[in-house]
Formats: sequence, C-alpha cells, structure tokens
Amino acid sequence: MLSNHLQNGIESDNLLWSRVPDSDDASTDGVGLLSSPRDGGGGVDSLDYEVIENYAYREEQAHRGKLYVGYYVAVKWFFSLLIGIGTGLAAVFINLSVENFAGWKFALTFAIIQKSYFAGFIVYLVINLVLVFSSAYIITQFAPAAAGSGIPEIKGYLNGIDIPGTLLFRTLIGKIFGSIGSVGGGLALGKEGPLVHTGACIASLLGQGGSTKYHLNSRWPQLFKSDRDRRDLVTCGCAAGVAAAFRAPVGGVLFALEEVTSWWRSQLMWRVFFTSAIVAVVVRTAMGWCKSGICGHFGGGGFIIWDVSDGQDDYYFKELLPMAVIGVIGGLLGALFNQLTYYMTSWRRNYLHKKGNRVKIYEACIISCLTSAISFGLPLLRKCSPCPETVTDSGIECPRPPGMYGNYVNFYCKTDNEYNDLATIFFNTQDDAIRNLFSAKTMREFSAQSLLTFLAMFYTLAVVTFGTAVPAGQFVPGIMIGSTYGRLVGMFVVRFYKKLNIEEGTPLIQKSLNLSYALLGAASFLGGSMRMTVSLCVIMVEITNNLKLLPLIMLVLLVSKAVGDAFNEGLYEVQARLKGIPLLESRPKYHMRQMIAKEACQSQKVISLPRVIRVADVASILRSNKHNGFPVIDHTRSGETLVIGLVLRSHLLVLLQSKVDFQHSPLPCDPSARPIRHRFSEFAKPVSSKGLCIEDIHLTSDDLEMYIDLAPFLNPSPYVVPEDMSLTKVYNLFRQLGLRHLFVVPRPSRVIGLITRKDLLIEENGESSAVELQQSTSVRGRYSETATRADAARPLLDDLLG
Repeated sequence: MLSNHLQNGIESDNLLWSRVPDSDDASTDGVGLLSSPRDGGGGVDSLDYEVIENYAYREEQAHRGKLYVGYYVAVKWFFSLLIGIGTGLAAVFINLSVENFAGWKFALTFAIIQKSYFAGFIVYLVINLVLVFSSAYIITQFAPAAAGSGIPEIKGYLNGIDIPGTLLFRTLIGKIFGSIGSVGGGLALGKEGPLVHTGACIASLLGQGGSTKYHLNSRWPQLFKSDRDRRDLVTCGCAAGVAAAFRAPVGGVLFALEEVTSWWRSQLMWRVFFTSAIVAVVVRTAMGWCKSGICGHFGGGGFIIWDVSDGQDDYYFKELLPMAVIGVIGGLLGALFNQLTYYMTSWRRNYLHKKGNRVKIYEACIISCLTSAISFGLPLLRKCSPCPETVTDSGIECPRPPGMYGNYVNFYCKTDNEYNDLATIFFNTQDDAIRNLFSAKTMREFSAQSLLTFLAMFYTLAVVTFGTAVPAGQFVPGIMIGSTYGRLVGMFVVRFYKKLNIEEGTPLIQKSLNLSYALLGAASFLGGSMRMTVSLCVIMVEITNNLKLLPLIMLVLLVSKAVGDAFNEGLYEVQARLKGIPLLESRPKYHMRQMIAKEACQSQKVISLPRVIRVADVASILRSNKHNGFPVIDHTRSGETLVIGLVLRSHLLVLLQSKVDFQHSPLPCDPSARPIRHRFSEFAKPVSSKGLCIEDIHLTSDDLEMYIDLAPFLNPSPYVVPEDMSLTKVYNLFRQLGLRHLFVVPRPSRVIGLITRKDLLIEENGESSAVELQQSTSVRGRYSETATRADAARPLLDDLLG
C-alpha cells in the first residue's frame, strides 16, 4: 500500500499514461494510441516491462529457493545457446538457397546467351519474376508483418511497444522464404535486415514454447512469461541475426546495444555475447562443410566477408581530406536516401497499397521486370574493354569462361579477350559485385563512366524498391552504393596526385590497395543513412579482416553521421515514424524542459476503481474505454481517500474469465489470509498477440451481481512523480525504467524517510558492509544530533503554526 502522501486530492487528471506530447500519430487520442487493437485502438500495445509486485508475485517468489534461481539462470543460458544455433541454421539455409538460385539463374542465362541474347534476357527476366512473385505472394497472403527489414518493429518492441504479428511463427516463415525470393530475384535489397527480424522471431518463439496456432508448442520451455524476460531473449536474437548476416559476432553485440535496445544490463551482455559466438561457430562449421562442393553454387560465398588483410599498411596526412570528403558525400547521399524513401513509402501507404494485396504483388513484379531490364540491358550498351596484361599475375582469369560470373565478365563482347566492366557489377550477385569493387587484385577493372552509371541506376533502384511488399534489408545495397562512389573518389585522388602506378581504390602507397576508398565509401553511406557509429565500425572491420583501416573508418563515420544528422533522422527512425510506432528516443525533446508533468496529462481522464467492485461495473468500464491501467482507491475509517495501487486491464480480464475470485460480499478481505488461486504466470499476455478482450468473456446475470476484491491483484507500489516535476525528468525516468504507467500526484504532505546510497549497500544477511559502516559513522552521528534538535523544536513549531 502506498504511504499517506498519496492522499488528499487525487484528481482525475493527475495520471500520466504511457504517452508523451507531440505524438507522431495525431489520429489517435492519448491512451488510444497504446490501446488494445481488438478494442479498436491504434494498432499497437505497450508492454509491461515493470514487475507487477502483487500478492501472487510475492507468494510465488517466497516459495522459490536458491535451487530454482540457479535453474532459472541455467535455462536462460540454454535458451541463448538455442537462439544462436537456430539463427545460425536459418542464416545458412537462406544463404544456401539464395546462392544456389542465383547460381542456377546466371549459369542458365550465360549458357543461353551464347546462342541468343534475347532468349537469355527472357529467361533471366522470367526467373527473377517468378522468385519475386513468390516472395510478394507469401508476404501479402500469409505473413504481412514480414514485409520490409523488420528492424523498426523490433526496435519498437525493445522500446516497449508490441505490434501484433511481429514475432509470430508465420512471420518467421514468411521472412525466411520471402527473403530467398526477393534477394534471389535480383532486387536492389539485401537479406541482412530480415535476418535480424528472423533471429528475434526465433528467440520469441523459443521463449513462449513455440506456436499454439500451428500446434508446434511444448510446455517445458514456457518458463519466460514476463515481457521483461522476453525482451532479453529478443535482444539476443537481434544480435544473433547481425552476427549471422556479417559473420561479425562482436558487431552483433554492439548493434543490439547501440541501435535496437532501450535498456541494457551487464548480465544481458554476457548472454548476448555468448549467443553471437554460437552463431559464428555454426556459420563457420556450415561453410567448412560446404567447401567439399556438396552445397552446389554456394561454395565460399553467401556470407558477407571479404578478406582484405593484404590491404594498406599506412596512409598519408594529405589523404585525410579526400577521406573526409567521402564522409561528406556519404552523409549527403544517405540523408537524401532517407528522405526519398520516406516520400516513396508514404505515397505507397497512403495511396498505392490501400488498393489491396493484388496491387502490392503487381508493384513488386513491375519493379522486378525493371530491375532485370536495367541489369541486363545497360551492359549491352557498354563497349567492352581488353583484358589488362597484369591480370595474369594476380591469379584471376580474364575473361571469365562462358557460364561463369565474378570478375571480368565476358558479356556481349566481340572477342574472347575482352570483358564488360558494367556487366561485372550489374550482371552479378550483390556479394560478388561487392567483392569485385573491393578487390585488391583487379587494377583498373572499372571505368569512371561505368561506375557513375551503376551508381545512378542502382541508387534509383534501391530507393524505388525499398518499401515494396517483400522482405528487404539495406545493408548490402548501402555497401554497393558507398563502395561505388568511394572507388570513384579513389580514382580522382590517384589522378590528382599523378600516382599512375597506384590503383584507383587505394591510398597513396606502392601497393595493391583497391579496397580502401571503396570500403570507406561503403562505411560513409551506411553511417549517413542508418546513423550507426560504433557497431557499424566494428562490423566493417570484421567483414574486411583489416584492423589497420579502423582509424579511417572512424573518421568517415563521424563525418557522415554529423552531416546526415543536419538534415533528417536515421533510416530506421524515419520508417518507424511512418509506421506509427511511437518510439521513445534516448533524449527528450528540447521544449519538454519548459513543461511539467501535470501539463502533459491534463487531457487525460483517469478512471479509478474502488478496492471492492461489482463485476458488472468492471465489465462496463472495460467496454466503455481503452485504458490499460486503472488506479485503485480505498477509504480509511476516517473517510480519507487512499490510492492503494494500480491494476492492469489484462489482469482484470483474467479475473473475469476465471471467475474463481468472485465473492458475494461487498466487504474487503485480508489478502494475506486469503489463498491465491492464480499463479503469477497466468496474468502474462501471449507474446506478440492480442490476448484476451472483453468480448471474449461470457458473464451470466448472476456473475454480474457479484464482487471482486482487487487488493491481491494490483501493483501496490507503482512509480510516482510530483505534479510539478520537469517533463524532461519524467521522460528520462519513464524510458530508463521501461515503464508503462506513471502516477502524477500533488506535492506530498510529509516525508517518512530518506534513502541514500548507504541504505542500499546491504549484504545477503541483511546487514550493511563493514566499510560502509565506518564511512557513515560521522554522517549518522551528525544525523542523530540534528534529529534531536528537530524533536526539541517541534513543539515550538506546532505552537507557531497553530
């Protein structure tokens, strides 16, 4: 029960719900934004990351000994192991499928163009169209929540917002098979973002014991019932997805820390790191198994890693200027990309996609045909170049034999000693195209005209493709765009300094260093678009296996992020705003400094419940509003009103459905003397689903006339702030603690105690540490003396105050 400072004037407008001013979704009112979807709310629901310490919870905790705690921790680690294995296997399956589909497609197309280029184009277009159609059909008809990268939705989930369908089993299936179709179909997108969503789905499904809808569930794993535990599992899944996509386990941990999570603990760090390490082992084992050739066209490809350890050894001070220019270009192009995709996605959501699923499929198929026509047709317009004489010394064959793809592709060339540089990047898998752009053994393989053509066309395709009804990631397209203009800058630097014996992609030293400017360009575009710094820096170092480039990558990331931030938000924040996901960012808005808590909740109407309430009144209140929490009040013998806690809507629905706690008497009972008929886990809402709603519950006329004592089921210790607290402090408290509701009350009338650091330094035996006792002796002595003086002066104060 809350202390007496909550009494005296709990006004109806003094409760701050999970909402802050200037919400991006202006169409929903206050609490309705975070209401239950089935009750007609805004489509998203808040998560209860706060522990509800009701009597059921306390009784359950009291019966748990150290053995159970050890078992609980061991199961968490075991689940981390399963998440790593599951995500690694899913990534291997996706990459095997994509590489083999792409390999068969290019092998068949190259075989046919030896006789007819037109017939080869038709085959190429039809294969891409079938793959993209299958992806769009799966998404529109089976798993709509699997469209896009999924990172904004997962970021919202870890921020405290549950979007229905995001972590379901069908979403996982749609993400896996949809990614195979969209990436294998040659669209200007990647599979790395969807892998993050895939890892989160696997983690969530493991935490809830599988899928009940498809009868793929087990009772044993259903240990993690709270949203807090599921949040930790989903965090592990996100890190596992990045680790699987880039073979970058450390980068996966930092990505989860920097980009998607809103709350972080040191215990979680260990489990996330362990999960990423397991993923790296699974992926490495699978790649070693495929080296024997039993994986078809997969071989050593599929996973993004380019070993460029033979890259630069040093760089000159005068090279920092062009490298900073790369950062500026990355920031400008990244910000432009975010703005263009914002306009395109907004137009799709407001006009095109409202016409139905058939239009979504048509759109994806049209973009597939356009992409196939550009990637096949533009190289036909490009004149072939003779193979350089130095290529034989590098061990790379020029041109490639018919039916092969990679470096120096012979495409529509008159002689056998020529190659088409535009086809080498366009008519290729994205992974191989990036390897060609990063290659340190292909001197002057690409002309500036071809690079400019590819940059303009692929940038346009990436903008148009992003937002279609297929799983889509932006890591690989961003790397391709950035590495292209990075190599262009490298060519300019070489010509400007007249170092003709140096490759165009390198710093100014006598060595084959084609990768440096291309790699810096890739990092700059990703930093300018996604606004990541630390995690992206580590990912780029891990995928290139070159630690010497670290200072340069840090430089361009800092520059590109600063330039991009001057224009708009990051890509994921822009997409989250478009989808109506009310994210609480790490920093409050500047104008919140001028506001107080009372001003933020003046438009809210608080509905309070008495401690003992009629069932009919509960049902009526739940039907008439969409609030997710209700303050519970009680009256003392002297008639004073006390707020005794907060009861959640979901808990009330469980009580109404079970009916075991109905009573005939309107009088309260002693909760400690009353047996608890519910386990704490029974109040948990199924993960990423709608849960119970009032329309699902059937109550007879006799049930409606009975009563419920809410005292055993409410949260007796909700967080409270005074009404004149700065909204900035309220925002930070709300976000950092992961709250869903926060009481706003008048100024307290008295103080019953003051907790400091020394009061929290308690050992397991309940005593303070010896060091603390020695350090606080003088403090306690002064406190005792002050308290004695205050007691002596209290009668005088009472007389003066009347």
